[in-house]
Amino acid sequence: MTLPEGTGPLAGVNVLDLSWIVAGPTVGRALTDYGATVIRVESPSRVDTARVVAPFHADEPGVENSGLYVNVNAGKWGLTLDLRISEAQEIFRRLVVWADIVCESFTAGVLSRWQLDEPNLRRLKPDLIMLSSTLLGQTGPYNQVSGFGSQGAGMAGVQDLTGWADRPPAGPYGPYTDYPAPRFSLTALLAALDHRNRTGEGVFIDQAQAEGTLQLLAPALINVKNGGPALERRGNDDPQMTPHGVFPCRRTSDRSESWVAIAVASDEQWRALAEVIGANPSLTIGERREQQAAIEATISNWTAQRSAADAEEALQALGVSAHRLSNTEDAANDPQLAHRGHFHRLPHTLHGETTVEGPRYLHSETPGRPQRPAPLYGEHNRQILSELLGLSDEEIEHLAASGALS
Repeated sequence: MTLPEGTGPLAGVNVLDLSWIVAGPTVGRALTDYGATVIRVESPSRVDTARVVAPFHADEPGVENSGLYVNVNAGKWGLTLDLRISEAQEIFRRLVVWADIVCESFTAGVLSRWQLDEPNLRRLKPDLIMLSSTLLGQTGPYNQVSGFGSQGAGMAGVQDLTGWADRPPAGPYGPYTDYPAPRFSLTALLAALDHRNRTGEGVFIDQAQAEGTLQLLAPALINVKNGGPALERRGNDDPQMTPHGVFPCRRTSDRSESWVAIAVASDEQWRALAEVIGANPSLTIGERREQQAAIEATISNWTAQRSAADAEEALQALGVSAHRLSNTEDAANDPQLAHRGHFHRLPHTLHGETTVEGPRYLHSETPGRPQRPAPLYGEHNRQILSELLGLSDEEIEHLAASGALS
C-alpha cells in the first residue's frame, strides 16, 4: 500500500522534506502543488520556528495555529521522527528507499554525524536527488554559520543597501533570503529530475541561500569587480526612473494615512504626469534629477488633495505607473489576486477552514493547486508507518516507546 498519489505533472515523484522554517519548506510546497507526494519530517523535540510565528488563527499562538506554517507546508503528509535516536534513523533510511528527492536544511555536518548525509543515503538509493539548503553551503570557511534569512541578507549585502542614504541601514522586511532561495532550489530540482530521467543518475544540490541571493545584485557586484563604485543606499530613488517614490495622499475616512507609489520610466510618462501636477513637461531625465526635490514637493501637493485610490486611477489612466499602498485588508480583497486564484480555502481538522496561497505559476496545461492543509504535528505517523512501510501495530508501539516519534 502507499499514500494517495497527487495529480499533476509531478504525480509519482516522492519527496522527503526535512527542511524547516520557510526557505526549504517552500520548495516542497511547490512540488506538492503539482502532484508530488511530500512527507514533511519534523523533530518531536525541536519545534519548527515557523509553527510559532504569527499570524495565528483567532490570534491565538500555538504550534497548530500559525498561518505561516500552514501556508508553506500545505499539501504535505506529516511524520515526526527524532533523528538522534537509532530507531528513527532506521525508519528514515527505509523512507529514503521510497523517495526520489530528499530536501534538508541542517547545518553542514549534522546529517553526517548520524550517517544520513548524501554519500550514505546514496548507498541506499543510487539515483537519489538530494537538496541541502543552508545559508552558506556545505563547504568553505563559513559553512558552520547558521541562522535565518535576515542573517543571510546581511551576508549577501542586501541589508546594507536598504534604507535612506543619510541613515543607518534599515534592511528589507523579514528573512529576505528565504524568498529568492526557494526559486533557485526549485529550478535546480526540476533540472535534476530531468537529468535523472535521461541518464538514471542521481544529483546532489548544495545550495547556499546567501550566494543565490547575490545573483539579484549581479550587475552591482560586477561593476565593483571591474573597478566601478559600490552601490549605496538611496531610499526610494532609482537611477533609471525619475521621479520615483511614495507620496502622501488625503487621509481616509478612518483618519489613517494613505500613500501612492509613482514611477516615471520614460519622457512620455513624465509629460503625462507633468500636465496634471502643473510641472514643466519638457524636462529631460537629467533635468528632473537636478530638480528632484522641487518636483517631489509638487507631486506631494497634488497627491495630498486626493485619496490614494483616486490618484492611482487618474495616473494609470494616463499611462503613468502608480499604485496605492495596500494594507492587508486591501491585499486580501485585491481583484488581481482574486482573478489569478491566489487564495485557497481548505478544510482544516482543528480550525474548520484555513486559507493558503496558491501556486505562483499558472500553467495552462498542468494547473497546480494545494491538495490539503498542512499536517498537524505527527498527524500521519500511523498512516505512513503502516500503509507505506508496512509496520505492524506492535512495531509502531515499540517505535513510539523508544522515543523515536515523540
